[in-house]
Amino acid sequence: MEFTLEVVLVPVTDVDRAKEFYRDKVGFRVDHDTRIDERFRIVQLTPPGSGCSVVIGEGIPLPGGRTLEPGSYQGLQLVVGDIEAAHAELVARGLDVTEPEQVAPGDGGTFMYFSDPDGNGWAVQEWTRRASQPLHALLAEQARERAEGGDGAE
Repeated sequence: MEFTLEVVLVPVTDVDRAKEFYRDKVGFRVDHDTRIDERFRIVQLTPPGSGCSVVIGEGIPLPGGRTLEPGSYQGLQLVVGDIEAAHAELVARGLDVTEPEQVAPGDGGTFMYFSDPDGNGWAVQEWTRRASQPLHALLAEQARERAEGGDGAE
């Protein structure tokens, strides 16, 4: 059985402010903005090219009556094929994003960082292979390599 990660809840204090931030500054597509009742509203946004969305909202029920603390998420990660182009686009949108920095040699070792208005922290990783090969194709290739006796890792 396959399991796909398709939605991540991102805790925020102001849904409208967060929606505007993710849509206008980061460039996510708004999939829907739904008010279920007077206490429960969700907004789902998807990064361009991604199979996984983020959901922000108010009154989102969690098991056991728990809540998510705004600003508590760190290390959410986006992947791009060209970090310099992504940096230029984000800066042009008015996003306060760090300069790209190489933290490890080789493809996949260059990152830049930003936070949303509540302090949830994001990383953007450059993986140049992503420009020519989307994730689903790469994973299929790696599975074939593993089946043929290779480890499929790079």
